[in-house]
Amino acid sequence: MQKFVFLNNSFLLLSYNMDIVSFLLDVFRLVLAGAILVALIFFIFKGYFDRYQNIQFRNYKIALNKDLLPLKLQALERITLFIERINPSNLLLRIHTPGMTAKQMQFLVLEDIRAEYQHNVTQQLYLSTEAWAIVKRVKDDTVSLINSSVMELHPETSAVELSKIVFAKLESLDQNPYDLATMVIKSQYQEL
Repeated sequence: MQKFVFLNNSFLLLSYNMDIVSFLLDVFRLVLAGAILVALIFFIFKGYFDRYQNIQFRNYKIALNKDLLPLKLQALERITLFIERINPSNLLLRIHTPGMTAKQMQFLVLEDIRAEYQHNVTQQLYLSTEAWAIVKRVKDDTVSLINSSVMELHPETSAVELSKIVFAKLESLDQNPYDLATMVIKSQYQEL
């Protein structure tokens, strides 16, 4: 009798193990099918959401450019005007008054350059880093040109003599730095 029970228990145990294996295989198949379905849905919707996100980003950039374009144009205009205003050909003629000494002219010119620069310094937000560096370099070179020209003269020399020295130094250059800076600003305009 015990052998029969043992065989009976063994049969039950074997049957029980077969049911578990079969059950686990069924669960595995369902999980695998579910994972494949989730992956398939993910890839289908991922493409859709990526396209939607790209369209939204493009629309955002278009709206941003629409708002920024007038500001960029205004900045380019102001920087072009700044370059023209600090050009010694315009600056010295604008500031000169009869009877002015070279030292007085130097003071007024440097004050005017500083004021113009401070007035336009925020425009760098709308220019490329390279373009702003050129604008700043032109400003610094103009200050150096005026200061070095004054150093060649006696402080009580007339402003007309200072102007002559500055103009002579500008003429000795291969290329006019103010024209080059204006060309860079124009290239910024063409990139818009």
